Amino acid sequence: MIFRQLFDQTSSTYSYLLASRRGGEALIIDPVLEKVDRYLQLVKELDLKLVKAIDTHMHADHITGLGALRDKTHCITVMGERTKADVVSMRLADGEKLTIEGLVLDVAYTPGHTDDSYSFIMGDRVFTGDTLLIRGTGRTDFQNGDPRAAYDSIFNRLLKLPDSTLVYPAHDYKGETVSTIGEERTYNPRLQVKSIDEYVELMNNLKLPNPKMMDVAVPANMHVGMHQEEIARRGWALSAQQMLALIGEPQTALIDLRETSERERHGVIPGSLHVPYQTLQENIGAGGMLRELARSSSKQLVFYCAFGERSAMAVQAAQDAGLSSARHMAGGIDAWKKASGPVAS
Repeated sequence: MIFRQLFDQTSSTYSYLLASRRGGEALIIDPVLEKVDRYLQLVKELDLKLVKAIDTHMHADHITGLGALRDKTHCITVMGERTKADVVSMRLADGEKLTIEGLVLDVAYTPGHTDDSYSFIMGDRVFTGDTLLIRGTGRTDFQNGDPRAAYDSIFNRLLKLPDSTLVYPAHDYKGETVSTIGEERTYNPRLQVKSIDEYVELMNNLKLPNPKMMDVAVPANMHVGMHQEEIARRGWALSAQQMLALIGEPQTALIDLRETSERERHGVIPGSLHVPYQTLQENIGAGGMLRELARSSSKQLVFYCAFGERSAMAVQAAQDAGLSSARHMAGGIDAWKKASGPVAS
């Protein structure tokens, strides 16, 4: 496995690059905007393909690199389903799995620092975001933080992991790089409380100043979504209402770009074909299934996904590949459901 822990000194943020092998798919956790070029250089040096970029929660001390990485690599942006970000390509729920080639991460909802905080567990390690830090815990006094929720997330979720589990947080301010669940249970001063009320009292009296970047970072991180308006201006977008009129139309092929787990959880538009986003290039290239479908039957290809990000990138790629009839459904299946479109399990 390829594992790199990367550090942004300005915000004391750790980002993590993971892949199962050289030449394979990669994901990055908690990227920082100012470090995007460095991440991409490392991805190139290791001969990797960045396919997913994840934030553990909405950060208040730096601007996320999710949008820039998406724009530069066409990767899928990922956050937990409780996020207040305007658009991310994929939103995950507690208990789901985040996958790339050769790697599986279990998703755990661990609120408290913020109400959209998630941890990601992979074998012998856990990426805790700001929920559990090394010899500390994330503050709970803004972004709907809640010390009671934090106590539950830490004591009843994270500390239930094996003692040997490696702890990789999103931040450290003293130069520590890794700990273990057992170490934190024993030596973390904030975890030596005897009750939830004692923890609440501790967290409510920290009296910490707000992060220096908070007033800039939070608004920026809430608006990380791809600007689908440009795709619409080019005439490549259909609304959910327009799509309702095309259901059953023989000259329209509806292409679902989501992953199998998303389809199982949220349902599908009846009659749509499943072509996962990661396989798009091979399907629109020479000899690809979608290229042949458009060529041999003169079908109009209409892509859709969860919220419109992947489909917007897909229609641009299809147009670049010469599939001039390609379109996408703005807003994805989220917009489709709001328009009362039929959904099959």
